[in-house]
Order: sequence, then structure tokens, then C-alpha cells
Amino acid sequence: MEYSEVQQIAKKTIEYAKTIIKPGMNLLDLRDLCERKMLELGADSFWYWDIGAFVFAGDETTISVSGKQYVTSDRTIAENDIVTIDLSPQCENIWGDYARTIILENGVVVDKREISNEEWRKGLQMEDRLHHELTEFVNTETTFEELYYHINEIILKAGFVNLDFMGNLGHSIVKNKNDRVYTEKGNTQRISEVKYFTFEPHISIPGSKYGYKKENIYYFQNGKPVEL
Repeated sequence: MEYSEVQQIAKKTIEYAKTIIKPGMNLLDLRDLCERKMLELGADSFWYWDIGAFVFAGDETTISVSGKQYVTSDRTIAENDIVTIDLSPQCENIWGDYARTIILENGVVVDKREISNEEWRKGLQMEDRLHHELTEFVNTETTFEELYYHINEIILKAGFVNLDFMGNLGHSIVKNKNDRVYTEKGNTQRISEVKYFTFEPHISIPGSKYGYKKENIYYFQNGKPVEL
């Protein structure tokens, strides 16, 4: 199986999640349904601590935690709510890695252009802006550290904070999770030296109880990063 095929499993699972999320749904059930869907679509396992779907809702969306410590909470989704799903499918030791923050208003999943809650809408718009900035800023000479400083400066100037528990913005896609290198301070390796890498800024407005995450895998094409 190709990396694009495994990533497609994750993308299809997020689209499936949007059709089933509803008020009153328990996060444990949502995680279970997402993991079952990935297996049904061809995943044979989950690469990140054997957890296929990290699911957060409401004020949990600001939580940044290692898979080692993650526990899905026994809470239900509200009529107006914010839900982040982060997926880690694997097939034949090939990874997918994909996350989205989904908004419910009046009991219905809404497209980001139609979100009436201004804070939620601006959070998702900022995520889109950061991913666009990645594709504009990075070239074959850019290091992980340079990207780290550049994006974190934009996050702060726009009035947001980076919530990641390690302060980083993504990692390389490898065969063993312990071999990952990160978009972090001190990593002077060129990004183009890895075949695939994630970009997954986890951001919030200072003092807010809501966080936003958007994660894609990228690779280089004609000297610039493009989404897998």
C-alpha cells in the first residue's frame, strides 16, 4: 500500500465522522466508530501507541498530550460544540496522520464558511492560513528549525498561542515512531531530507477554552511542499 492510500483512509474517516457526529454522542463511541471505519477501509493497525483516533470536545480541545498518557473522556457532544479528531491509521507499517477540528452549531456539523461563532470560525481560518504559509515559505533549503521559528512568530503576531506540549509543529513520517524528527527549535536538518512530514499546528486564543488543529502530511514536488 502507498502512503497516499493510507492517508486516504484517514481523510475518508474524517468525512465519515462528520456524517455521524451529533449531540448526545459519547466520545468513547465516536472514537470506536472512527477506529472501526479505518480498519474497514484497509488499516491493519494504529501506529501511535495503538490508538487510532484521539478525540477531544469542548474545553478538552486545548489539551495537548502524548499518546502514552491519552485517555478518551466519557463525555457527550453538546448541541453547540467543537470536536477535534486526530487519526493514526497504519497498513503494512505505512502511516497515515490526519487531524481536523469539526464544529457543531444547533446540533448540526457546519462547514467552516458558515460557522456563526466568530471565535471558532477565526480559529479554523487561522489554521488554513498557517498551512498556506507553510507551502509559501518552505523550499528545499528550509530547515525544521527555520519553519518552527517562522510559524510560531506568525501564530503570536496573529494573537494566538501554540498549544503543543513540546512546542513543535509536526514531525517526519517514518517506520518507527521513535525515529521521528520534529519541527522544533534546534533541529537544523533540511525538511527536504525527509520523504514525508506532517504539519499540525495546535493553536488557541490566549485564555480561551477552545483549541484548533489541522494536520496534513506533505511531501516535496518541484521544490515546494504539497499535501499528500
